[in-house]
Amino acid sequence: MKALFFLRHYNDIDHITPVIYKWAVSGHSCDVVLIGSAKFRRDYRIQFLKQLSGVRVAHIREVLGWRRFIRWRLQMYMLTGNVRRIPVLGMLARRMAERYDQPRREQLWRGATEVLLQHCFEDTRGGVITFDWVERNSVISVEWINILIEMAHARALSVVSLPHGDSPHVNQLIRRGERRVGPDTVFSNANIFDCLAVPNELCATRFRPFLDEKKIAVLGSPRFCEEWLAKLPGILPPSPIERSDSLLKIVLFLRKANFTTFWEEVAEVVHLIAEFPGTEIIIKPHTRSGWKQSLTKDKSITRLPNVRVAEDKAHSAHLMDWADVIIDLATSVVFEAVRTKKPVLAADYLIAGRSTVAYYLPETELRCRDDVYEKINHFLVNGCDGFYVEAHRQRFFSAMLDVPDKNVLQHYVTLLEESAGETGRHNSV
Repeated sequence: MKALFFLRHYNDIDHITPVIYKWAVSGHSCDVVLIGSAKFRRDYRIQFLKQLSGVRVAHIREVLGWRRFIRWRLQMYMLTGNVRRIPVLGMLARRMAERYDQPRREQLWRGATEVLLQHCFEDTRGGVITFDWVERNSVISVEWINILIEMAHARALSVVSLPHGDSPHVNQLIRRGERRVGPDTVFSNANIFDCLAVPNELCATRFRPFLDEKKIAVLGSPRFCEEWLAKLPGILPPSPIERSDSLLKIVLFLRKANFTTFWEEVAEVVHLIAEFPGTEIIIKPHTRSGWKQSLTKDKSITRLPNVRVAEDKAHSAHLMDWADVIIDLATSVVFEAVRTKKPVLAADYLIAGRSTVAYYLPETELRCRDDVYEKINHFLVNGCDGFYVEAHRQRFFSAMLDVPDKNVLQHYVTLLEESAGETGRHNSV
C-alpha cells in the first residue's frame, strides 16, 4: 500500500517520523515530501527515513521544479495569516490576493497538485495522504489543501491528519489575548480531513466541536511511545554538548513566544539556581520562535558562568540525556523524561496555565520560588532517585501516551491502512 506524507516543520517531523518508520517496516511504501524549509533535508530523522526500504524523500521544490515551486510558494504566502499580520507585507499580500482571485489561484493549485500526485502515485488508484494538524494559523493554505483533498478523492486516495504535538496544558486560556473559555476556532480546519488522529483524549477535546465523532481516532503518542523511544538513541547524531563535572545539570525548556510567560520571574529562577554551587543550566528556546523570547537576550543571565543557551544543533533528546533535572514551562518534550524517570519540575507558577505533567504528577509542580529553592537543594544533597510516585507515572502513561495500549505505532499504521481501504471502497461504488 502506498502513502504520501507531507512534513512541514520541526514538530511534525518529530512526531510523524515514528509513524513513517512503522509504515515502512510493515512492508508498505511511501513518499515523504517536505513542504517547509529545505534545510530539513539535513535533519537526522529525515536522513534516517531516506535509508528505509520503500521510502523516497524529496523537498517539494524538487518535485514541482523551480518555476512552479516559486509560484506555489508565493501564492501560499499571499494567503497565510503569518504574512498578512506583517504591516507592509500584509497589505501587499491582500492586494495580490485581490488581483489573483480564487479562480486564477485554483489553476496553479491544481497544476501543482497533479504533479505531486502523479509523482507519488502515478496512475494507480488507492492509497493515503497525510498532513499534520492544519490549524487556522497554519502557514500552509487551506485553500490548497481543500483542492488537494478533492483531487485525491478522485483518485480513491484518503487524506488523514496526524499529530504534530501533544497537549502540555490541561486548561484552555494560555495565550495572550485569550479571555473566553469555549471551542477554539484555531482547530476548526480539522473537518476537511477524512480522519484526524490524536494521542489522547485531552487533545481530542480540542477538535470535537468541529468534526464528527467518527472522524477522530485516539491512538496514543507516536513520539513518546516505548517502541520509538527505544529506536531513537540509535539514530540520534552525536551530542554536541560537552560533559562537565558539575554536580547538578539542569535544562530549562521554554515555550513559544505567544504563550503567556512571566519572564521576570523566569529570570529570577535562573539566577536563584545559578547561585547554588555545582549547578549548570542550559536554556532551550522554542524551536520556531526562540528568537522572540526575552530571556535569551538578558545579558545578566547570558553572562553567568554556569548558564548557557542551547545551540541549534543540540536536539531536545540530547539535552534530555545530558540533564539530571528538567524545568518545564509546559512543553510536551518533557514527556520523554517522565518515561525515563528523570525529574521534571513543572514550573506552573511561571506561566498562565496548568501543565499536564503537574496535573497527573503533583510531585513535579513548582508553586513558588521557595519550591524551586527547596527542590534544587534536595537534589544536590540527596540525588535525583525516587522522585516520582509510580502510581502517578502509570496514570500519566495510560491517559496521555499509551492509548489504548502500548502498541501505539501499529495503531497508526492500521488507521492509515483502513482509511485507504475505506476510500477505495467508497470510490468504487
